[in-house]
This record gives sequence, C-alpha cells and structure tokens, in this order.
Amino acid sequence: MDNIQIFGFKATINSVGETLDLIDGFKKDGGIIQLLNADAVVSRNHIIHGVNQAFLAFERGENLAKDISVEIVLRCSAQRQISKAFKILGLAEGEMNLCAVLINSDDHLDDLSEIFTPDDSVLMADEDKIKKIYGIDDDVMPLEDLIIDRITRLTVDY
Repeated sequence: MDNIQIFGFKATINSVGETLDLIDGFKKDGGIIQLLNADAVVSRNHIIHGVNQAFLAFERGENLAKDISVEIVLRCSAQRQISKAFKILGLAEGEMNLCAVLINSDDHLDDLSEIFTPDDSVLMADEDKIKKIYGIDDDVMPLEDLIIDRITRLTVDY
C-alpha cells in the first residue's frame, strides 16, 4: 500500500446509500476511498495504523471481512463485529464530520471537495466524545496509544 491520504470534511448526508454510490463512482482507478465518522477518529496515526492492519490482515489471510473497505472500518474501530464497527465509524444521515481516507487515489480530493466542505479541523479529537464512543473510562495511557493498542490486539488475539 503506497499512498494513504487523510482529509477532514463537514457534510450533510441526505442518504447514506446515495452518498456511497456517488463515492463508488469516483473509484474507477482501483484506488480506495473510505469515509469514516471523524468524531470517532483520534488521530491520523490511528487511521494509518488501522488501514495498515487491514491490509496486513488480508495479506496473512486473517481478514475478518471479505471487502478491504469493510476491513478498514473494522480495524480502525478496533472491533470484530461489522455492525459495531459501522455504529462507531459509519456514516449517518444528517450533519456529520467526515474523515476521508484515500488510498492510491490521489486525484479524488477535488471530487470530494465538490460534494463536501473541506475542514481538517474535524480531525481534532474531542477526548470526551472519543472516550464515550469507545467505552474508555480510564486514563492509563494517551487515547491514541490506547486505540492503536486495541487495533493491534485484534490481530494478536485472533
């Protein structure tokens, strides 16, 4: 996996299905565009680690999902169950903050910027919100380290 780019956007999602269909229309070059709920993103490192773990899982035959995009959501959410992963990082109708992950997909930032409002500030973690989303009630280590550890343990505990 050569090129991971992460961007923040503010969006109004009228239909999750229509939004995903629109994004799928951009992916003619074999790249991946994965949209995540930015409110559940601790940092760019969190997402890069999750994406790397997803690709490694496929390489080792330890993937939990059949589709790499779903595997990315599973790994980045540190969950084994798809429904829980999408509850944490999935799209929802209405106003939302998006984390767009572009993998080997350089030329689609402009496409995304036409339908969403670019705003990297949505990638600044709200620690209280993150703790609630992930069910964290202690401060034994920095949140980024804790989430990255949980992602890593998905593989180790496999």
